[in-house]
Amino acid sequence: MSRDVWAEAIGSFFLFCTVIGSGIMAERLAGGNAAVALLGNTAATGAMLFVLITMLGPLSGAHFNPAVTLVFRLHGDLSTSAALRLIAAQLAGGIPGIWAAHLMFTEPIFQLSNKVRSGTGQWAGEFIATFGLVFVILGTIRHRPQAVPASVALYIVAAYWFTSSTSFANPAITMARALSDTFAGIAPADTPAFIAAQLAGACVALVAGKAIFVPEDAAT
Repeated sequence: MSRDVWAEAIGSFFLFCTVIGSGIMAERLAGGNAAVALLGNTAATGAMLFVLITMLGPLSGAHFNPAVTLVFRLHGDLSTSAALRLIAAQLAGGIPGIWAAHLMFTEPIFQLSNKVRSGTGQWAGEFIATFGLVFVILGTIRHRPQAVPASVALYIVAAYWFTSSTSFANPAITMARALSDTFAGIAPADTPAFIAAQLAGACVALVAGKAIFVPEDAAT
């Protein structure tokens, strides 16, 4: 496999493992306080995103997210075959990350979530979360590419709290979280609507980004 595929697979492994593992740890230590548990989950996810994007961004773009990969394909930065390879790597690396978190915390490795996440508010949350994520990526790449790791990490930290869905904003991690009946899980039946909202948000953000973040020579 090429280096970009390895980067997406390994990065997705650690990101997905962090989301689930920190959720389990936070819930166990929070003593039933959901706000404290979410805070722990948030901090770990944001920190890991910063590290992974800084380290692996030069190799693959550090997408770890099919919605982001789709946007770059539609933008013309990736071929269809390259985009499909990266998405396959995200799933192939990310799902074992879920199982690794279960193993570390002595949870049953193979699970299905029973955590209901449904309704108009949740779907709107995913649309807005993913729109914002893609918009941040496009804008930061255009104006301050060196700040992408911090911008993405900080956006996700904020979006955990300002969106009703706690900002999955990622179809691959949505599918993977359906395989974990823990703090960060989602019932499998609720995943299609989440993914549809995420893809819609990503596509609308691409349109908005093309209109706003135009090259200087095109804007004049």
